[in-house]
Formats: sequence, C-alpha cells, structure tokens
Amino acid sequence: MNRRLLIEQLKRDEGLSLRPYRCPAGKLTIAFGRNLEDNGISREEAEQMLQNDIDDVIRELQTIKQYNYLDPIRQTVLANMAYNLGVPTLKKFRNMLANISLGDYSNAAKEMLNSKWARQVGDRATRLAEIMRTGEVPK
Repeated sequence: MNRRLLIEQLKRDEGLSLRPYRCPAGKLTIAFGRNLEDNGISREEAEQMLQNDIDDVIRELQTIKQYNYLDPIRQTVLANMAYNLGVPTLKKFRNMLANISLGDYSNAAKEMLNSKWARQVGDRATRLAEIMRTGEVPK
C-alpha cells in the first residue's frame, strides 16, 4: 500500500476541520474525518493536546501583568484556573488580581473562593486557593 498516496487522498476526500462537526452519518467528527464517537482519541493524542493547550494558556497569561510577577507556584494556580475558565473569564476576577498586585495572597485566595467558579469546581477551588494563600503545594 502507498501510505503517502492514501494520506493525500484522505486529506482531499475528508477535508480538514479543526472544529468538531457532524458528518453525514451524524457522528461527531474532527480533523481529517476522525469519528470521535466511535474512535475517540488515543492517550498520546490527549497528552499532546494537553501540552498544546497549556502552551496556549501560558501565552495568553503572559498578557496579564500580575501573572508575570508571581512566583512559579502561584503562576501555576492562575494557569490551572485559566485552563478551566479561559483567560478572558480569569481576567474578570478583578478583586483577586487586585489583591495579587498588592501581594495580599490571603485575600486573593478568599476572592477565588467567593465566586461562581469555586461553587462549580468545589475541591479544585479550595486546593488552588490554599496554594495561592501559602505559595506551597501540599505534600
């Protein structure tokens, strides 16, 4: 079999969609005809997507001045939140960001917990707020 020829044909015949869509058979599909409902993705693909998404989040976070002045542990807290919420929504945490600017991590943590996000994600918010407050990751 000529793999390169097959790839050329499939790219032409399937087309590329970088967003999920429903194929004519009604299956959720992405990329070059990947049937997500029946085939999903591999662990390796998921890991690569995670790395790519983290890179995107970090690039966006670097536009937030407070992020750039934080220590790496607290930067990770904001990156975790941004991964979950998106950077535009993270920027709406104005009181948290204001407290970060002042170096008042205790009140920044309180602002994290005083949010709809915290009520939605529960233990995640509690854990991240504690890391923001202390600057330490529990063992």
